[in-house]
Amino acid sequence: MTPGGQRILLAGGTGLVGGLVARDLLAASSFSGVLLAPARRDIGRVDPRLVAPVLDFNAPGADGELAAAARVAHAVPLDAYVSCLGTTLRAAGSREAFLAVDRELVLRLAQLARGLGASRAILVSSVGASRQSGNFYLRVKGEVEDAMERLGFARLDILQPGLLIGTRSERRPAEALAQRFAPLGNALLRGGLRRYRSLEADAVARAIVALLGESAPGVFSHTHDAIVEQAAR
Repeated sequence: MTPGGQRILLAGGTGLVGGLVARDLLAASSFSGVLLAPARRDIGRVDPRLVAPVLDFNAPGADGELAAAARVAHAVPLDAYVSCLGTTLRAAGSREAFLAVDRELVLRLAQLARGLGASRAILVSSVGASRQSGNFYLRVKGEVEDAMERLGFARLDILQPGLLIGTRSERRPAEALAQRFAPLGNALLRGGLRRYRSLEADAVARAIVALLGESAPGVFSHTHDAIVEQAAR
């Protein structure tokens, strides 16, 4: 299935997974909708189906500017919200800065998308996410998952990948080191631990595009094997 003529708000279009989602949608001749991909910097793509305003999300009125861009693009009502936003504590510099992106901005854009008519959402979260987790990162991810459910999307797909394999625009030394040993780690993670296996970012992006073609209502969580299955469609 394909996303066809859907009008999509993509958050994180300059990131590892979000950039691949934008690439795959715009490369698909079957995608004839509008891809609204606001970012802090130029997304680096030119396509008549793409609207990518550069916004300072912390500036007063940023949400209004984005809503205006959606109307100019004839992207109202929206059909779907896809969030690939994510950073790390190290990159953010503080817990407060991390929360501003991974929780507040993700949910602000989700609320905006709902206000513009989006009935479906896809969220890239993390394996192990839980609001009861003792790990700050996983606890925030779990809080966001729960908050997304409460927003009332008719269909919500939550992807919970392990370590993402791919080349990022920013340096993440610890992650780069982990990627080197990922094949060995995957071989050791069997049975119930398979969900913690690393995944190619490209597979996560392909799974997102496939899920945009699903319409059955409900809340669906996807860990390693389910993501791989969707990506192969």
